[in-house]
Amino acid sequence: MDIIEMTRELGRAIQADDRYIAYSLAKQANDEDEQLQNLISAFNLKRMELQMEVSKPDKDNDKVQMLNEVIKSSYRRIMEHPKMMVYQSTKDAMDALMNQINTILTMCMNGLDPDEIDADAACGGDCSSCAGCH
Repeated sequence: MDIIEMTRELGRAIQADDRYIAYSLAKQANDEDEQLQNLISAFNLKRMELQMEVSKPDKDNDKVQMLNEVIKSSYRRIMEHPKMMVYQSTKDAMDALMNQINTILTMCMNGLDPDEIDADAACGGDCSSCAGCH
């Protein structure tokens, strides 16, 4: 099996993982929830309205402030929606899985033994404190 086929196999394994299945179902539930989609649409419209107002040479600062408050409130309602909360937690689990996979692949590309890589190690971005890449 070549490396591309192995990657496809990894993709199939990811799609069979409980975390992916939960994420996929939560995403579908969000997409099918009319109330949530209406909240998201209203949020996006206000965000565009804010962008248009801010880009005006003679912008109305009071309107900008009001739109900012409406956007914050809309965002809060979206994120407090029960289905969005489930989606966010399943997305966080998928992101953690993908970070683990990326950590292993990156460290392998840097010559480390795949069996000795701590998949839960997080990169802080400051290479000076890391022994893994050097």
